[in-house]
Amino acid sequence: MLCSIPLGQGAHASPLEKTIAAVKPSIVGVGSYQKTRSPPIRFVGTGWVAGDGMSVITNSHVVAELPDGVNIEQLGIVVAQGEGVVFRPARLAGRDAVHDLAHLRLIDGPPLPALKLGDSMNVAEGHDLAFTGFPLGMVLGLHHVTHRATLSAITPIVMPSISSGKLDARAIVALQRDAFKIFQLDGTAYPGNSGSPVYDIDTGAVLGVINMVFVKGLKETAITAPSGITYAVPARYVEALLQQK
Repeated sequence: MLCSIPLGQGAHASPLEKTIAAVKPSIVGVGSYQKTRSPPIRFVGTGWVAGDGMSVITNSHVVAELPDGVNIEQLGIVVAQGEGVVFRPARLAGRDAVHDLAHLRLIDGPPLPALKLGDSMNVAEGHDLAFTGFPLGMVLGLHHVTHRATLSAITPIVMPSISSGKLDARAIVALQRDAFKIFQLDGTAYPGNSGSPVYDIDTGAVLGVINMVFVKGLKETAITAPSGITYAVPARYVEALLQQK
């Protein structure tokens, strides 16, 4: 006789299941609020809570076009609450444009559960990782989406061009800077994932931050023709940024 076993009974949850449940409350949307706009909340990317629970880390390019303080359009975070969302205002506390990171500080309200930083200096290729964010933004509501990924390579951020004709001004400036190592993942991320934490599947410790600047082809093709390669900035660069309050 066959019988069905309800989910969650008769079986143990995998380490990743437990980790996802633990990290989700710390992952938020990043955007802005303007009362006279419809809809009033504009979503631009993903962020995650760090430090004392009043800090949020995201990509610098995510907040590049948003206000950095109290204005008619207010910078802030979007937190899922039931079937709806809550907007919490924040200010730009620090920016690391070189490593494409930004630090937001919540202006008021209670602290949120924070993620811990892992040792991104000693993580090795082949490490099993996951990242959680909002690849579709608020199109279908603010629902967390998690992807598994393997650390495929630790590579210089500046990739050599196939020909000199493909070197533009931005690439030349990047070549002139001191290159730093970035994580290459075999998972596929989408524009709304910018700023998502990349974490160890067993501990939830953050080892990197998804960066959607480095995608194959044009920005417009990131959804229709994803490359299957995603880049993440090592989390060690977050530590200095958190000191800027």
